[in-house]
Amino acid sequence: MKLDQAVLQKLAVRLRADDYVRVLLRTHAATPLGMGFGKTRFSSPRDRFKLLYLAQDAKTAVAEAIIRDRFEGTSERVILREELDRYSVTSVRTRRPLLLLDLRHEGASLLGISTDAVRAKAQVAGRRLSQKLYDQTDLDGIVYMSRITNKQCLAVYDRAVAVSLDADSPAKALSQLGCLVSVIRDLHLTIVKTS
Repeated sequence: MKLDQAVLQKLAVRLRADDYVRVLLRTHAATPLGMGFGKTRFSSPRDRFKLLYLAQDAKTAVAEAIIRDRFEGTSERVILREELDRYSVTSVRTRRPLLLLDLRHEGASLLGISTDAVRAKAQVAGRRLSQKLYDQTDLDGIVYMSRITNKQCLAVYDRAVAVSLDADSPAKALSQLGCLVSVIRDLHLTIVKTS
């Protein structure tokens, strides 16, 4: 895949990400900007870089980090309280604007890549694109729309996290999130206790 430099320049945007939200496992609450290798939408297919995902709002962060496709094919949307208790939440801010590839709109089409890179459940196309971007550009990451809530999300490359982002630390328990009741309602979830 050859990326057209003129199109990349057209799609590059500078964005401040103030009060973005990250949901993470509580075991990592002390390091809310920590990253690991994974198999996510824009992760490196060869484990050459790490990513930090952020969401525009708490509802999207919960949907992207916890819900995903788990309720597909069922009308019952139940989560155990104990599972929610395994997560923390933090607010993230930028120290400087991030230079991001804008895939919120027609960016994939303009680059001549599959729109699956941004919106499909299958994530192979997104990983391939991200690896090319990481290797061939100095971009800080990608801005895109959540396929679950259609709200803005960021995938920030490891090379930009330490120099660009700050977060509330340690991350607080998800149960302490002030808007958790409305997030649960908006995502049509039922929370139950096992005991």
